[in-house]
Amino acid sequence: MSPTHRAAVLGSPIGHSLSPRLHNAAYRALGLDDWSYDRFEIDEAALPGFLEGLGPEWAGLSLTMPLKRAVIPLLDEITDTAASVEAVNTVVFREDGSCVGDNTDIPGLIAALQERGVEKVESAAILGAGATASSALAALARLCTGEVTVYVRSERRADEMRQWGERLGVQVRPSDWADAPRAFDAPLVISTTPAGGTDDLAARLPARVGTLFDVLYEPWPTPLAAAWQDRGGPVLSGLDLLVHQAVFQFRQFTGDPRSPLAAMREAARTA
Repeated sequence: MSPTHRAAVLGSPIGHSLSPRLHNAAYRALGLDDWSYDRFEIDEAALPGFLEGLGPEWAGLSLTMPLKRAVIPLLDEITDTAASVEAVNTVVFREDGSCVGDNTDIPGLIAALQERGVEKVESAAILGAGATASSALAALARLCTGEVTVYVRSERRADEMRQWGERLGVQVRPSDWADAPRAFDAPLVISTTPAGGTDDLAARLPARVGTLFDVLYEPWPTPLAAAWQDRGGPVLSGLDLLVHQAVFQFRQFTGDPRSPLAAMREAARTA
């Protein structure tokens, strides 16, 4: 029997995505037996045709790279949260046939940090200036009361982060990557670099550290995360972000106010 309600994650490459595992675990745990969640290998060129071919059983989509910005012109509207970082990772189909784009990475980051007791910080540091760094800045706009230092490898990236800071209302101070070890004096460090990007910094940690949020989850732990844990500092991984943002997606897709956090976390842990 075909499911009454469908959702899926789109992107390219997509084979590594844990989203189907998380969402389907949530459906099973909460008794939503007529829901299913799949994955589709879709690039920017194929996205318009895929959206046009969806039927009324579709409730929502999760989007990963390279679709987070490419989808925006194809939507009827986007939320203020998505507009603030010009990135959509969630599409919800309404009963009237319209579709709205949202970004659950930002509230997911905040929820993951708050779960670990990080409600407010006086300052923070971001390692890297890629796409995830803008979401990190948007989260810090709500959590950080002071300056955010962003460690970057080029002046172009520095200019981009200054602009994001102005847009999001965050005090941003770009700093050269050569000074990245200074980041570890901050009470909160968010690492947004690709795998291997911070490996050479692991041996340069001070004796006392604050909280590290390393957005990677494969491979895990990163050398930086392992060294941080050895210092006794709290460490969050990309799985924390993945699970928390997926909870927000689940609620938007299904309209179910219950939280599948425990089921999703167990599914992620056993993946």
